[in-house]
Amino acid sequence: MKIGILQTGRSPEQLLEERGDYDMLFKRYLGGRGFEFVTYPVLDDILPKTPDEADGWLITGSRFGVYEDHAWIPPLEAFLRRAYGDGVPIVGICFGHQILAQALGGRVEKFSGGWSVGPETYDSERFGRQSIIAFHQDQVVEPPAEARVVGASPFCANAMLAYSDKALTVQPHPEFNAPFLADLLDARGDILPADIAARARANLNQPLTSGGFADEIEWFFKGARRNSER
Repeated sequence: MKIGILQTGRSPEQLLEERGDYDMLFKRYLGGRGFEFVTYPVLDDILPKTPDEADGWLITGSRFGVYEDHAWIPPLEAFLRRAYGDGVPIVGICFGHQILAQALGGRVEKFSGGWSVGPETYDSERFGRQSIIAFHQDQVVEPPAEARVVGASPFCANAMLAYSDKALTVQPHPEFNAPFLADLLDARGDILPADIAARARANLNQPLTSGGFADEIEWFFKGARRNSER
């Protein structure tokens, strides 16, 4: 199954050699599951021509806000609406979670409650209790009409959204692990309030369920494809 990675952000330059760029994080995270990957760096204005160039689409995280005035964001939204309308399955992570919601009529804002950084616990009837690394201030504050909330935390009410078998998006970063977060805090921790950065560092050894969540992403992609072929 061919997965197109819509890359909307980059790892800090000092992390690239050892940790890899954002697309590489997903290639490792979802490796060994029968997926073939192709990357489209949409933040460089490189988009697929048609949604059928891949069997599924994965939107990465980004340091940018979906509501910011970047020339590549409106074409990305248009592409996602087309892929969604064509029934090509979509997975969105962090920025990807937010951009799909915005593209389909939801609302994203810089959250008045501040930042969520580090391991966070999300309750879900669909996925059970999940402990996954978060790194965000923006949130989906109004999901699109077609979305159903399938996971939440006290800090993030719309943390996981399901759009029937068409899309699955999550606010936290299952592709992040503790070593990557530690390096990310070194590289970009200066954008955070000091207490938030300190709390994230203190919680680096908290157990995560991210590895198991890769199964959920695999099952979604493969199940959505099977449903579309019936």
